[in-house]
Amino acid sequence: MAKLEIVTIPEQILHRKAHKVTDFGKEFQTLVTDMIETLREAPGVGLAAPQVGIPSRLIVVEYTVDEENEDAPKKLYVVANPEIVDASDETVSGVEGCLSIIGLVGEVDRHQSVVVKGQNRFGKPVKIKATGWLARIFQHETDHVDGILFTDRTDKVWQPREDEVSID
Repeated sequence: MAKLEIVTIPEQILHRKAHKVTDFGKEFQTLVTDMIETLREAPGVGLAAPQVGIPSRLIVVEYTVDEENEDAPKKLYVVANPEIVDASDETVSGVEGCLSIIGLVGEVDRHQSVVVKGQNRFGKPVKIKATGWLARIFQHETDHVDGILFTDRTDKVWQPREDEVSID
């Protein structure tokens, strides 16, 4: 396992649509493992392959259901070729940050719930129904593989206080 370098703006890869994952072999498995390690060391809750300089449609998300309890188990999602196939009409505004946009957060409107389809790390189909914070994370990370940053979705951006939250 190796920690990967997280690229930051203005790197152009962050503004490009990533390529579909078609090979789930050894090289891909190494990338998944390295991205998980990088996410955990960052630390963050989500990471997309373009954020580590790889133009592939791959995201990893690690989510704690009970954020008040630091010992609560985390759920890890690995999704290749993520696609939001359904979204609630209801939207909510929330503060997001990004490992690729250091020192800034922004207020972003996102769907309250989404359905994400894709493939797991072995190429098997997955379908994830997410609401609340998890839905926000999936929307943020899926944006990354489409070349969209949270700053593209808002004009309310500022330097965060210590108690403000970050997405990835």
